[in-house]
Amino acid sequence: MNRPEPNDTSAAPATVRTPDEIKEMSAIHHGLKVLAIVPAHNEGETTAEVVRDIHRLAPGVDVVVVDDCSSDLTGDWARKAGARVLPLPVNLGIGGAVQTGFKYAEDHDYDAVIQVDGDGQHDPAEIGLIMGPVARGEADVVIGSRFLRKTAYKAPLARRVGMILFASVARWAMRQKITDTTSGFRALNREAYRYFARHYPTDFPDAESLVLLKRAAFRLSEVSVNMKPRKRGQSSTTTLRSLYYPFKMTMAVLVVLLREPPKRPAGPGGDQ
Repeated sequence: MNRPEPNDTSAAPATVRTPDEIKEMSAIHHGLKVLAIVPAHNEGETTAEVVRDIHRLAPGVDVVVVDDCSSDLTGDWARKAGARVLPLPVNLGIGGAVQTGFKYAEDHDYDAVIQVDGDGQHDPAEIGLIMGPVARGEADVVIGSRFLRKTAYKAPLARRVGMILFASVARWAMRQKITDTTSGFRALNREAYRYFARHYPTDFPDAESLVLLKRAAFRLSEVSVNMKPRKRGQSSTTTLRSLYYPFKMTMAVLVVLLREPPKRPAGPGGDQ
């Protein structure tokens, strides 16, 4: 899915895991009914590889690919790999595609969801690590962070400047330090994903959605994850867009802060 990510092909060394983290990773879905939501737009065979990796490395986790009106065979590749595919008739962008996945999860009564990008940069072996705090009730949303621990991962300069600027704005808005506000590798419990099934930002929603969650009193936490090189394709983020993104997101966050946050769902199938 074309989100504002650097097209960085330099592989960072894998994070050294503690025994507790290894145990967490091996638990995978932690006994919950979990759905992996994979938004994809013109990712082709890469999305099929993502689906196969999830089935292989995270057995027991269901997979739905939201095909955001791709002009290639992304949906066909994903379907052949064993995913349920939701083809969108028009291009909704990353926000609309992910929200479609949340709605599907609610309709099928999943306990939790995990967002996994369709470009192959997220490691399905780490799904259990991200799901752990959600399964234990320690957090409503867990973000897989590239920056919680020091690694060799580096974004291009323009992108890095934008990320630092917006991270500062997000920290101020949330009153909580989140090291990777644009990560698309996230786990959400039932209440959090049901909230997003009704209220989710469009365009580039990652950071804006975190501020929305925080204002609605959801509990957020991070775990350190590895980022793999993008397997194929080109990121849609140009230098100009990398500079524009934090300013656009700053305005979006200000709007979120000025508005009363939407109420959380009261129970299955309904709003407060």
